[in-house]
Amino acid sequence: MESDIPLRKIIHVDMDAFYASVEQMDFPELKGKAIAVGGSEQRGVVSAASYEARKFGVKSAMSGAQAKRNCPELIFVKPRFDRYKDISKQIRKIFFDYTDLVEPLSLDEAYLDVTVNKKGNPSASLIAEEIRSRILKEVGLTASAGISINKFIAKVASDYNKPNGQKTVNPEDVLPFLEALDIRKFYGVGKVTAEKMYQLGIYTGKDLKLKSLEYLDSHFGKSGQYYYHVVRGIHNSEVKPNRIRKSLAAERTFSENLSSEIFMLEKLELIAEEVSKRLKRNKVAGKTITLKIKYSDFTLQTRSKTLLYFISDAHLIMDTVKTLLIQEELSNSVRLLGISISNLNTEKQDKKLEQKSVSVQLQFKF
Repeated sequence: MESDIPLRKIIHVDMDAFYASVEQMDFPELKGKAIAVGGSEQRGVVSAASYEARKFGVKSAMSGAQAKRNCPELIFVKPRFDRYKDISKQIRKIFFDYTDLVEPLSLDEAYLDVTVNKKGNPSASLIAEEIRSRILKEVGLTASAGISINKFIAKVASDYNKPNGQKTVNPEDVLPFLEALDIRKFYGVGKVTAEKMYQLGIYTGKDLKLKSLEYLDSHFGKSGQYYYHVVRGIHNSEVKPNRIRKSLAAERTFSENLSSEIFMLEKLELIAEEVSKRLKRNKVAGKTITLKIKYSDFTLQTRSKTLLYFISDAHLIMDTVKTLLIQEELSNSVRLLGISISNLNTEKQDKKLEQKSVSVQLQFKF
C-alpha cells in the first residue's frame, strides 16, 4: 500500500435476500420455505429468492419456468415494492444515526463512510455490528456487512460471511485478501469477463496482479485500468450521499407473447405513461430514449435514440418509441417490453462531496 493513498473507514451494508425476507417476515407461513418474489411458473423473471430456494439454484433474473424446474416446491410471491421502500426508509434512518455520508445503491444496500462518525466510535467493525443488531431488533430482518478502507473492498467483503455476518479487511490484510480471492468474487467481474479471464489463466487476485497494465488494457479495454488498480487495493471513489439518478425505466412481462406491433404499441403507451409519471415525480427529464425488447426465445434487443431536447411527456416519449419499434423487423414474438430514459438533466448537478481522509498507517484499525 502506498503511503499517500487516503484511507477511509467504509461499511457496505447488504440486506439478506431482502424482498424474500420481507415476505417471510410479513407472512409467517412462508418462513423456512423456498419462495421466489416475482415471476410465475409460466411467465416472468425471478426478482429475488429466499435462501431456501437458493439451495436449489434459484436466483434473481432466472425465468420462472426454470426456477420451478430447479425447485418443484417453489412458492411464487408477487412483489410489493411500496412495502420494500417503507422498510428501506426505516433502515436508512438507522444509518443516518451514525453518519450523513450514506450512499444507497438500491433499496437493500448502501455504503457508509464512518471515518468520522456521529458516535465518535473509532471502530468501524463495532459500528457495523451495532447497525446490524439494530436492524434486526427494530426492523426484524438480518443484514450482512463488509468493512474496509474503500468501497470496492467493503462491497466484496460484505458477501464473504452471508447471511447475517460481517467481514473486516484491515489495511495490512488488504493485499493478501485480494490475492487469495477467486476472480469471480471481484465486484465488476461478471460471468462473461470471468470466463475470459479463466481462458487467460487468471483465476485469483494473485494471477490478476501479475498482469501488466498494458496487458489488461489490451484484453479488457477501459476496464483494464480498473482491474489493475482494485487488485492492488486502490479505489478512491468517495461515498456520495447525493447520488444523481442517471436513468428512469419501466418494463412489463406479458402473460402471452405479443406478435403484432399494434398490440405492442398499446402496451408501450401504458409503459410510457408510467415512465412519464416517474420522471415528473422526480422532477427530471431526459434526452435518450431506449426501447427494450425481449423475445420469446429470451434474446434481448435494445434500440436507442438521443434527442436534441429534454422530454418527460408520455406522448413525446411514445413518438420516439414508435420510430424505434418500426425501425427494423421483429425477429420473433415478444414476451417483454421496456422503456428507459437516460441522459437526464440532473447530470449537470452531480457535484462531488468533499470528505475527510486519513493518511495510511498500519495502526489505522477497524
